[in-house]
Amino acid sequence: MSKRTKGISILATVLLILAAATAVAAQTPTTTPAPETPTIVTQTPTTTITQTPTTVTKTVQNPDGSYTVIEYPLKKETVVDLTPVAITNAKGVATILRDDTGTRVIVNMTDVPAEVKAINLYAVDDTGTITSLGPVVLANGTGKFSATTPLSKFMLIAAPDESLTAYDPNAKIYFRSAVPAGFAVIPHSTSAKGETVSASTTPGTTPASVTTVPMLNIPVFKKGDETKIKVNFSGAMAGARANVFIEPHKNGKETEVNMRFHDLKQAPDGKVYVLWAVSADNQFFKLGEIYNAKGRNEAEIKANTSLDDFGLLVTMEDAGAIKTIVTPVGDRLGVIEIVP
Repeated sequence: MSKRTKGISILATVLLILAAATAVAAQTPTTTPAPETPTIVTQTPTTTITQTPTTVTKTVQNPDGSYTVIEYPLKKETVVDLTPVAITNAKGVATILRDDTGTRVIVNMTDVPAEVKAINLYAVDDTGTITSLGPVVLANGTGKFSATTPLSKFMLIAAPDESLTAYDPNAKIYFRSAVPAGFAVIPHSTSAKGETVSASTTPGTTPASVTTVPMLNIPVFKKGDETKIKVNFSGAMAGARANVFIEPHKNGKETEVNMRFHDLKQAPDGKVYVLWAVSADNQFFKLGEIYNAKGRNEAEIKANTSLDDFGLLVTMEDAGAIKTIVTPVGDRLGVIEIVP
């Protein structure tokens, strides 16, 4: 084969190969990529909650539980357990109701030992000041008490001493009030309340200690009957009215005294009105006191006494000294007389 013929043959072969390749390419479908679908990312907003810790301040009682002063809510009954201290197996409960006229304290005790002959109830406020509420009436192992106090922040203690002047480790205590669930102890305050005024005699009045107090002749009163007594006030209480109801031997040997004041005038600053029972041998027993209360012209003192016979006396005393005095030293304001 000549070189020319051989070249033509090679060229023809190349052309055949190219034609075959073109035909195959024509038969192969062309795939066009689908357009990309955009991915939508939804971001859920993140809410960050910052919790501020709540700090509840609750005053801790003395380690021995001896300080239990709380503030009693207005117009709500509070039941308080009385914890026995220097008395065994006895039980006590106080029901306390505070309203616009004062704080009513009702106490019931059970299983009181027979050797316990006297229990006196006191209120201790957040300054440590003691207020005598009166004696508990004891009979057959039970004790009952009812009185009203102007205090709103206090604890209760019961003691055999009828003239307790200090609540300290040396005092013999039969009961003390516990702290009810949900109540916080009121911090102890060292600041004195009210204004301390030195004793003075108002012109036209006579100091109580100068004159004797007439007896009411209680033995002739009928047991279970109330006797109404009127009071003629003088000095700072001139113009005020009061009804006194005396019921002898209401609970055993005790005599109940209920004194209700009307048109009551506000005591001078630093002064309180005090009701005393006076025995035939001129011994004085504090039955209760009335503190100033702006806008209040009525008040009540309800107490019991075991004296066989006694007189009643109303005086005006220094508020700063009322917790410690055991005999009246201020002005005599009330003369007690039986209604004819």
